Amino acid sequence: MPFTPFHMGPGCAVKAVLGRHFSLTVFGFAQVAMDLETLIRILRSHNVLHGASHTYIGAAFIAMVSLFVGRPVCQILLRFWPHEDDLGLLDWLRGPRMISWTAALTGAFIGTFSHVFLDSIMHTDMEPFWPFNEGNNSLHLLSVSELHVLCVGAGLVGGLFLLVEYWLFGRHKLGREKTS
Repeated sequence: MPFTPFHMGPGCAVKAVLGRHFSLTVFGFAQVAMDLETLIRILRSHNVLHGASHTYIGAAFIAMVSLFVGRPVCQILLRFWPHEDDLGLLDWLRGPRMISWTAALTGAFIGTFSHVFLDSIMHTDMEPFWPFNEGNNSLHLLSVSELHVLCVGAGLVGGLFLLVEYWLFGRHKLGREKTS
């Protein structure tokens, strides 16, 4: 996929399902980390753009880096997100300033493993199960257009569910916190 943005759609859907047990910021960090090798290979004009980082073994390694490096980096970034009562939905979406280990773990591993899976559907130069299996059995499970629609659709559905959750539960919680 053309770098990270399409991967965030499924991340929004997972966030809607797992809520506080999933860090979307660590997920996003993991997405960027996954594509660093690809960016370097593009800049160096390599023929094969998706190497070790786009295998499940590479994804496990990057998930661990995202867990132990991404969690504190994301917590620092969350400090810059304003925490004001009148922000309503935006304040609710930010969530707590401290990312739990569980949320970071699920964000990192779901982020990297879903990245390999989604990219393996469209990139011919991937070998997701290397070194155990050469080739790519996931290639062309969907067309590129279908894959993009799936990712965007997952983001829209996830975003809608988050809005409904905020409407049903989040705004009332914020209201109680204001009066406490």
